[in-house]
Amino acid sequence: MNALTPDETILGLLAAQPQHGYQLLEIFNDPDQLGLVWNMSTSQLYAVIKRLERQGFISGREVVTENAPPRTEYALTETGQSQLGAWLEEAYPSASIRRVRVEFLSRLYIARLLERPAASIVARQRQMCELERARHLHSRQSRNPQGMGWLTSEFVVAQLEAILQWIDRCEGVIFPV
Repeated sequence: MNALTPDETILGLLAAQPQHGYQLLEIFNDPDQLGLVWNMSTSQLYAVIKRLERQGFISGREVVTENAPPRTEYALTETGQSQLGAWLEEAYPSASIRRVRVEFLSRLYIARLLERPAASIVARQRQMCELERARHLHSRQSRNPQGMGWLTSEFVVAQLEAILQWIDRCEGVIFPV
C-alpha cells in the first residue's frame, strides 16, 4: 500500500483553478474545506508541490502583482489531469479506517469542487468496506473468541459497520432526495 499523501487532492484543487501555495494552504487549514481532513504545514505543502512539479503533474509560472511580491502560480498539466482522473475513478479504494477518513473524504471534496458525479466514488468505497467487513466476519468465525485475533477482527468489523452507516448518512447530504 502506498503512503498516504495529499498529492491527488492538490491536483484536484489545481484542476479547479490555478493557485499559488498560500491559496492551497488556506484550503488545507480551513475546517469547512479540508482542514479537518489533512494536517498540513507550509513546508509539507511546498515539498509536495515541488514533487508534483518534478513528476510533471503541475507546472508553475511566476505571477507579478502590484501589492505583493511575485508568486508562483501552479496549474495542472495533461499528465496531472490523467493522474487525477485515475485517482477519482480508483476501482478498489482502501477500506482502512484512516484511508476512508482521508482519501474518501478528499475524493468527495474534489468531485464536488469539480462538479463531477460522486455516486460511483461512494459506491466503490461502500463495496470495498462491505468486502472487508465480510472478510473479517469470515476470519473471526475460525478464531478463538478469547484470542487477540478474534478481538481485532471484532474491532475492525465494528469500525467498518460504523463507516458503512456513515456512508449512508453522507449519501443523504451528497444526493439529497
